[in-house]
Amino acid sequence: MNRKLKNTLALLAVFILILIAGGVYTFVVQKGKIDDRDKKIKTLKAKAEDPETLKRQLENVKKRAAELDSVLALRKFNIPKSLTQTRFYDFVNNVTRNYSQYSHVNMEYVNYFKTDNFQYYEYKITGKATFNDLYKLIYAIEQSKELKKIKSVKMNNFVEVDEESIPHYLVSFTILTDVYFSDNDRFATSKIKENRLKANPIYDIFYPLIRNEIPPNTEHLLDVQAAELLALIPDGAYIADADGNTYLLWEGDQVYLGYLTKIDYDKNEVHFILNKGGIIEKVTLTLDNTNDNKDNKEQKPKSDKK
Repeated sequence: MNRKLKNTLALLAVFILILIAGGVYTFVVQKGKIDDRDKKIKTLKAKAEDPETLKRQLENVKKRAAELDSVLALRKFNIPKSLTQTRFYDFVNNVTRNYSQYSHVNMEYVNYFKTDNFQYYEYKITGKATFNDLYKLIYAIEQSKELKKIKSVKMNNFVEVDEESIPHYLVSFTILTDVYFSDNDRFATSKIKENRLKANPIYDIFYPLIRNEIPPNTEHLLDVQAAELLALIPDGAYIADADGNTYLLWEGDQVYLGYLTKIDYDKNEVHFILNKGGIIEKVTLTLDNTNDNKDNKEQKPKSDKK
C-alpha cells in the first residue's frame, strides 16, 4: 500500500471520528438543553399578545399603582427614601421664616444611625424664642409628613429688655430631633403633600403672673394715676393728665396699662381697669363740681336798662 493511500485512509478515519463525536455531543449532550429551549419558546409564543392587550394591561397596572400611592398619601406620616442632610435645614428655615424678631434658631448635625429597617439623622436645635414660636417649631417637627421625632427638649425662661425698656419674656431651648428615612420607597408616596403645620396659639406657661417689669408708655396714652376728669359729654369724657394734656375718651378706649370700662353719667364718674404687672386695679375718676357750683352762685344776672 502506497503512502498516498495511507494518508487518505487516515484522514477519512479522523473525519469519521469527528462526525461521531459531533453527533454524540449534539444529539445526546445538548438534546436536553435544546428541548428546554423549545419549551420556553412555545411558552413565550403562547403568552404573546397583541399590542392593544398589552396597553390595556399597562393601564391597569398604572391604575393599581396610583391606588397604592393614594393609600400611602393618606397616611399621616411617610418615611422618605435616601434623605439628604440639608433637607432638614430647609424645613426648619421655612417653619421659622415668619417668627418674631426676638426668636433665633441654630441647627447642628449630630450623627447618623442605622437600624434593621430604617436610618435616621440626629440634629440639635438651639436658640431663644417666644413661647408660642417655640411651640410652633415643636408642633411643625412632630406633625411633619416626613417622619421626624423629637428625642428631648430642655427649656429655660428669661427676660430680655429692648432699647425702649420694653420687657420680652423669652425661652432658651435645646432640642434633639431624629429625622427618619429608608433605602427603599415602600413607605413613601410619589408626590409629597405636607401636613398642616400651623399651630394655634396657646397660653404661655412661662409668662409670670406678677411682674416687676412694667412697659413704658411709648404710645403716649393717658396715665390715669394722676389724671383729672374735666367734663362729661354724650358717650364721652374729657380727662386731663398730670402734664395738662387733654384726652377725649369713650368706653372701651385704651389708656396706659388698661382700658376705660364705663362712663357713669348719673354719678358723674369714669371707671378704669389697669393691669400693673399682673396686679389688677380698678380706678374711678369723679367729676368735681365744687368750683363750678361756687362760680354759678357768685354770678349775678345782668339787666339791660334803657
